Amino acid sequence: MEQARIKELKKISADIKLGALEAVYSANSGHPGGSLSISDILAYLYFEEMNIDPGNPKKADRDRFVLSKGHTAPALYAALAEKGFFPREDLKTFRQVDSYLQGHPDMKGVPGVDMTTGSLGLGFSAACGMALSAKVFGDKYRVWAVLGDGEAEEGQVWEAAMFASHKKLDNLCIFLDYNGLQIDGPIDEVNGPAPFDTKFESFGWNVQVIDGHDFEQIDSAVKAAKSCKGKPTAIICNTVKGRGVSFMENSVGWHGKAPNDEQYAQAMEDLEKVGEALCQK
Repeated sequence: MEQARIKELKKISADIKLGALEAVYSANSGHPGGSLSISDILAYLYFEEMNIDPGNPKKADRDRFVLSKGHTAPALYAALAEKGFFPREDLKTFRQVDSYLQGHPDMKGVPGVDMTTGSLGLGFSAACGMALSAKVFGDKYRVWAVLGDGEAEEGQVWEAAMFASHKKLDNLCIFLDYNGLQIDGPIDEVNGPAPFDTKFESFGWNVQVIDGHDFEQIDSAVKAAKSCKGKPTAIICNTVKGRGVSFMENSVGWHGKAPNDEQYAQAMEDLEKVGEALCQK
């Protein structure tokens, strides 16, 4: 991947982070930490990889995306707004009465959302169903999904993993957001779902482990996933919860808390500096 393109994707990711934080701050509730840790993944998928059209969100041959960790909807909504599915200004209505931008993704109300999610593990299973449908009907679209590391403590995740491998769903690729923190604390203290790589391999998956904030690694992993035949792919992404905001990084307290006025100003300053630095390079 050319450095100029990487720079563009980094700027898009910074804008997604800004939008996600604006949504959470406006609502005075939401999940900023895990939204920031997946922004680079979303920037790559929505602006580099997926076959989608904001002017025709339901086109039959579009790639499908499922945010299985649905509580990080602010990042998804920000990505969709950046892509042009709806006005960026609408992010300020997040979680407000009568807003179509609910706290978790709603496929019936939000343009560009392919699956309603919330209950952890549900989205992964739905993504498997979408991928199987493509196989049955001979459709060429691919299915992409993002899961949380804490989400992997759900039994439904491993039922879906078993199903996808058994059905040889090589048109399915998941990104596991391995930031090491969940609502109750470090994942290895709460229930210890790792190691993810060997577990998915034992379920018959093609597995790659990458830095989830490195666009070259994301790009290489996606290309390898698309070339793998007969197996679904799990990309284990080592990430930082709260990525890009100094006081949020690696802090479990920012799993599901909105910033106050002073914190919001500091967070926006941190992210705007990133964007400005990229523009000057």
